[in-house]
Amino acid sequence: MMTAVRKGDWREALPAVRGRIAFDAPLGSLTWFRVGGPAEVLFRPADRDDLATLLAALPPEVPVTVIGVGSNLLVRDGGVPGVVIRMTGPFAELAMNGTVITAGAAALDMTVALTALESGIAGLEFLSGVPGTIGGALRMNAGAFGGEMKDVTLAVEAMDRGGNLRTLTPAEMSFGYRRCGVAEDWLFLSATLQGQAGDKAEVSARMADIRAKREEAQPTRARTGGSTFANPEGAKAWELIDRAGCRGMVKGGAQVSEKHCNFLINLGDATAADIEDLGEEVRGRVLATSGVDLHWEIRRIGVRAGVARDGMGEIAACDA
Repeated sequence: MMTAVRKGDWREALPAVRGRIAFDAPLGSLTWFRVGGPAEVLFRPADRDDLATLLAALPPEVPVTVIGVGSNLLVRDGGVPGVVIRMTGPFAELAMNGTVITAGAAALDMTVALTALESGIAGLEFLSGVPGTIGGALRMNAGAFGGEMKDVTLAVEAMDRGGNLRTLTPAEMSFGYRRCGVAEDWLFLSATLQGQAGDKAEVSARMADIRAKREEAQPTRARTGGSTFANPEGAKAWELIDRAGCRGMVKGGAQVSEKHCNFLINLGDATAADIEDLGEEVRGRVLATSGVDLHWEIRRIGVRAGVARDGMGEIAACDA
C-alpha cells in the first residue's frame, strides 16, 4: 500500500511528467536477488525530455538513484531514499551505422550482442556474457571473456543532475577496472559502440562458447547478483574466497555459491541484510587469511531495515 504524502513533503512539489511515478514502490521484484525495500519515489520517464523535467525540478538535496534490470544490485531492506529512476522504452532503442551501434542505456547487453551478430559485426560478443544493461555496463566498465566497455566505446550521451545533456568522449569517461570516472549523479542515456566487420558464423560460435562457459562455471539459474567482489590486482577473488574456506558458507537465507564462490545466492528466504552480512563476513575472512581487502562489485543501495528514509543520502550510481 502506498504511504500518503506528508504535508510539506518534497514529493508534493514534483512536476507534472508524462512517465509513471509511484510512491513507496517495491523494488525487490525488480532485482535478480529478489530482496530489498521500496523506493521513496519510483520514476519511469517517458523520454529524455521527461527525465530532464523531473531532474531540473528536484531539490538538489534529494538523492537520485538509477537502476537497470537489477542484475548487479542489492537493495537494502529499509528501502531507497529520494527518487529511483528506471529507464525503459525509448531508452532501450538501438541504431545501426555500418559497424557502429548506438545503444540506449536501458538496452540489454545481450540484445546489443545479438543485434551485432545479426548484422555481421564482431567485437561485441563479450556483452553476451554481461547480464545487465548498457547504462550499468558504462558505469562499471563491464567486461567479460576478454572484452571491456572501454575497448568499444566511441561516445556516451549523459544527463547531469540539473537535466542538461552532455556528450562524453572515452577519455572523459576515465574508464578503470570495473569503474568509470564520471560523476555519480550523471545519468547515462546512450553509448555509441564500435565493432568491426565479422563473419556471422564465427561471431555466433564465440557467443556460444561464452554461453557454455557461463553455464559451466556460474550459478546462472540461481537468485544471485553476479560477481560479488572485483578481482584485486594480480589475484582472483574467487580463489581468495575459496582459500579462506568460504565456499558454501551460509548466513540466514544467503549462501556463498558452491559452484562459483564469488557469487552470493538467495536460497529463497534471504533478506538483503543476510546477503550483505554474508558478503562482509567473506571479506573479513579473506582479509584475515590473505591480507587482501576485497571491494564490492555488486552495487548496494538504500538503507538497512530500521533506518529512517527521511534523511537525504548520497547519489547512487546505476547498476548493470
